Amino acid sequence: MEIREATASDAEAIRTIAHDSLNSTYTSFLAEETIDDATEQWYGDSFVDDLEDDRVVFLVVEDEGELVAFSQSELVGQQIHAGHLLWLHVHPDHRDSGTGVRLLVRTRETLLEKGADEIQCFVLEDNEIGNEFYRAHGFEQADQREIEIGSETFTENVYVESDLEDDGEWGAIDEVTVDGETVYVSYGEAARGSKAPFYTAYRTEERAERYAWLCGNCESIDNAMDAMGRIECNNCGNRRKATRWDSAHL
Repeated sequence: MEIREATASDAEAIRTIAHDSLNSTYTSFLAEETIDDATEQWYGDSFVDDLEDDRVVFLVVEDEGELVAFSQSELVGQQIHAGHLLWLHVHPDHRDSGTGVRLLVRTRETLLEKGADEIQCFVLEDNEIGNEFYRAHGFEQADQREIEIGSETFTENVYVESDLEDDGEWGAIDEVTVDGETVYVSYGEAARGSKAPFYTAYRTEERAERYAWLCGNCESIDNAMDAMGRIECNNCGNRRKATRWDSAHL
């Protein structure tokens, strides 16, 4: 699984994911015609221009050459910069595999790297699955706002991060099964790797003792760490360099 910035060549796949995702989740309160109109309005030919905007962040998830998810965010504000995660869509055929959580984590990291001071997520009030997703991963509802979809007005819930540690790190814990084991991954405790970050994994939700590192590139915990703090994924070769001076490089 690779998470990367979207390009113009991804436009058709993004439209398909958005359309299929909306139809699988929103038809209980949105008419199919409204979904078709919204997909064309938001992800028609003109949306490609948004990819060139420095304040817009489009990330896609590619799995074995196929795009399976995307997130759409923007940076707003002049003095206090907020990162707004507007949409996060996972194709219905690729849900319940951790794809959405990985994309949420990478979107958050990208917005912070681009200068966001805080992260806000938006989800329609009637989307029970979407609201539960953000609540389960370290966000709490802080406000509401109105959004126009087609000719109708809907209410969106606004979420902000709630599980922040004393040092300001994201404290959300995700229970995942990787390499046949159940571990608790702390996405706020990350180490930068050559291909993707490594995340701290614990045996228990209480995080009493670090058990392993989760490779953000291939989602494996088969990683080795030496005395200098270097980490290497034995599955995909993702690497973290030494965290302090290493005399071996003299």
